[in-house]
Amino acid sequence: MNYTPAILIPLLCLLALGAACNRSSSPTPVAAPPTPDITALKAEAEKGNASAQAQLARAYTGWAGVKPDYKEAARWYRAAATNGDLDAQATLGELYQAGRGVPYDITEATNWFSRAANAGNAAAQYDLAYLFEQGRGVRQDENLAAKWYELAAKGGEPLAQFDYGQRCVLGVGVAKDPVEGLKWLLIAAAHGLPDSAAKADAIEANLSREQVAEAKKRAASFVPRRATP
Repeated sequence: MNYTPAILIPLLCLLALGAACNRSSSPTPVAAPPTPDITALKAEAEKGNASAQAQLARAYTGWAGVKPDYKEAARWYRAAATNGDLDAQATLGELYQAGRGVPYDITEATNWFSRAANAGNAAAQYDLAYLFEQGRGVRQDENLAAKWYELAAKGGEPLAQFDYGQRCVLGVGVAKDPVEGLKWLLIAAAHGLPDSAAKADAIEANLSREQVAEAKKRAASFVPRRATP
C-alpha cells in the first residue's frame, strides 16, 4: 500500500514527538488533481464497483475541489469497505474514531481497523496499535501495540517505523534491541519524518561502529511487504 495521509492520524503517541506528518521542509509542487466526474463515479459505484465507491467517498471528503459531505463520504466508504477495499475499511474506522460523517463509535472504529489490519493494511495496523497503546476501545496492552506497530512498520508506514524504532531502543512491549531500533529510525528518517534523524544520531553515539554498520545494512535492505488484496 502506498502511504497516504488519512483523514485522522493519531499523533499523540507515547513515544512520538513533534509534528510527525511533515514530510519535507521543501515539498515539490504538484498539479491539483482534476475534478472527478461525480455522475460517472456514482453510476459505477451504484453498480457495486468497489474502486468507484472508494473514489466517490474520497471525493466527498473535499478532494479535487468537490464540496465536502462527510455523510456521503462515510456512506460510500462503507460500501467500498463492505466490498473488501482495505483502504476504505481503514478510513471508515478513522471516521468512526473522529465521529465525522458518522456517530463517534470507538468500538465500530476498532472493528474496521481490525478487519483491515488482519488483511495487512499498514494504515489500519498503525491505528490499531495506537488504540492498544492508549487503551481506547480495547484493553491497554503494550505488547499488542508493539506487535501492530511492527507489522505497520514492515508494511511501509513511516509513523509506525518511527514509533516501533523507539520501542526497540527502549524495550517497550518488545525485547530491547538498539540495533533494530536504529534500523527503523533510519528508515523513518528516509521518509523525512521530523526527529527521526536526530534520534538516530543520538542512538548511533551509544553504539559501536559494528552495530551502526549492521543497522544501516538492515535499513538499506528493507523492502515493505504488500497488503493482502
